[in-house]
Amino acid sequence: MNDSSAPTSSTPAADAPNPLLSTASLPDFAAIDPSHIQPAVSALLAEAQQALDRVTASDAPADYEFLSRTLNVATERLGTAWGAVGHLNGVANTPALREAYNAMLPAVTEFFTALGANESLYATYKAIAAQPGLSPERTQLLKHATRDFVLSGAELQGEAKERFAKIQERGAEIGQAFSEHVMDATDGWSYFATAEELKGVPADVVANARAAADKERADGKTVPEGTHKLSLHFPVYMPVMQYAEDRALRERLYRAYVTRASELGDKPEWDNSALMQELLMLRQEEARLLGFQNFAEASLVPKMATSPAQVMDFLRDLAARARPYAQRDLDEARDFARAALQMDELKAWDLAYVSEKLKEARYAFSDQEVRQYLTLPRVLDGLFRIVDRLFGVQLVPAKASVWHESVQFCELRRDGQLIGQVYLDLFARNGKRPGAWMDEVRSRWARPDLAGTGAEQIPVAHLVCNFPQGADGKPALLTHDDVTTLFHECGHGLHHLLTRVAELGVSGISGVEWDAVELPSQFMENFCWEWEVIQQLSSHVETGEPLPRALFDKMLAAKNFQAGLQTLRQIEFALFDMKLHAEPGSETRIQDLLEEVRAEVSVNPPPAFNRFQHSFSHIFAGGYAAGYYSYKWAEVLSADCWSAFEEEGVFNPATGRRYLDEILSMGSVRDAMDNFKAFRGREPTIDALLRHQGMA
Repeated sequence: MNDSSAPTSSTPAADAPNPLLSTASLPDFAAIDPSHIQPAVSALLAEAQQALDRVTASDAPADYEFLSRTLNVATERLGTAWGAVGHLNGVANTPALREAYNAMLPAVTEFFTALGANESLYATYKAIAAQPGLSPERTQLLKHATRDFVLSGAELQGEAKERFAKIQERGAEIGQAFSEHVMDATDGWSYFATAEELKGVPADVVANARAAADKERADGKTVPEGTHKLSLHFPVYMPVMQYAEDRALRERLYRAYVTRASELGDKPEWDNSALMQELLMLRQEEARLLGFQNFAEASLVPKMATSPAQVMDFLRDLAARARPYAQRDLDEARDFARAALQMDELKAWDLAYVSEKLKEARYAFSDQEVRQYLTLPRVLDGLFRIVDRLFGVQLVPAKASVWHESVQFCELRRDGQLIGQVYLDLFARNGKRPGAWMDEVRSRWARPDLAGTGAEQIPVAHLVCNFPQGADGKPALLTHDDVTTLFHECGHGLHHLLTRVAELGVSGISGVEWDAVELPSQFMENFCWEWEVIQQLSSHVETGEPLPRALFDKMLAAKNFQAGLQTLRQIEFALFDMKLHAEPGSETRIQDLLEEVRAEVSVNPPPAFNRFQHSFSHIFAGGYAAGYYSYKWAEVLSADCWSAFEEEGVFNPATGRRYLDEILSMGSVRDAMDNFKAFRGREPTIDALLRHQGMA
């Protein structure tokens, strides 16, 4: 398949089975057509509603086995089908698919909102939770469920309940529209650069840009001869910002990138300003309906952090520790720009370029040099071997129905036994939303309808990145940051796939506190800085030689290069997010609030036209609203966990087994802090994080 073979509006044969109604263990992604969505999802919604009616009938028993085999089986089947549709909407978007998805989004949102607020079902859960002799797994899932019923409006009455449901439906529509605007603004911008303008840009990036321009010509579009098509997709945008000697070109891309989906962007219909304002108002109204002062308070109920004030104190303390290092980083970049590059003023579109030049001068290597040793096939092979060595599981390539020809599929096996499956969708392309993420397809579950068969539903995951394609017949080349991203998402995947819990709702990543869910992902990043690991990951694209030790030592010396600036940048985003959801009236002053946070935190505020918030999908279209701080919070946990491996040996079997047993495999059967203490023997400290980032 190629991009054009993503789901389209073609009508399948009338007698062909609907793949979204299949009971097979994996979705038939290649067969899913937009025309399948409405009939399949409508049918599954009806089945789920019938199941809900059965378990909430007056004569229904307060029995979890009955509830699970009746309702959970039906809602899980609906969730799997809708999840497949949502996944395709994010990675293989077409106008027809988007239309079909948006047409069913209100009905799906309405059902799950009503499910979460159903008083009779809430009463049943409370009755079951009060029964003696429950297993730890079931006790925890019932605890989570009853808490979530309250947060979903189950205790609301009358008009308040109706309004709460309307807010959920509209909020889902806004999140989807926000995401579409970012995708469209990213896909919709291009610039055709000359070879002279691209001086300094890596050869493979130039080759891909030339091929993109050639394709435009082949499609009959008017494109100047000898030019190269640049886009705002990160594998194009970032190398240009780092390496293009043409300052005007860097400014052109920077302005386009930071004004995406804003009032300063190309198209008014992609402006997210009104959507952000409305969504923030709805979230605050939702929180007040539930009895909270603001949305931030409501968001923190299922998290480790206990209050917005605690989070903001944590962020400000970390900012105070990082600020001197960030100021030093900025001063060094400015001094270097003046002395070596004759730049009197360091503009926002200069920082990546100057930083790369400074790193090359100081450490005598460049990211481009390192990329030649990090081919994607070799990196994946090395990653798979590391996972085997650490956790005794093998990732084995296998066959499955996929949505694009570049997607890989693997089975996860332990001692020859199948324990999980994962899809790897690693390349950037039009119709695919930016960023990197892991998402669940299915969770591990001793499914009631499989009882007595000896079978069990195994976990399945998507692992998605946006790496550059290989050029001129060569494999894709990754930066070290790309490799770190891949390991990060693999950490999420392992958390989901290596669970030993088979109770739906507390297996894998389900129910894990949001500010702890990044622990396994950030933990895996540390392996990318181990010489023994780098040897397994590297193979020069031309010679096949592994990355030289001398080059690795330079990388290690540069590991914390500009760590102060990077830390403040994340704190800026996190503090903005928390204040946005904690302060009354924030929806009327989004830009002003962001400027205030920048004035408090940043040592190098961006220009006034920067509209970062308009593409801040994490908080406006993802699950990170009043939760972006989770990255830094979990980084404290992950750094402390990694320090155990530093103390006991990176590949110490006992340490790896303890980490697997106490953290990765536990799901959310225990609270995250209890998991951490079981592994580390104490509560976490910030010391390891500061040491790892050179800010001790």
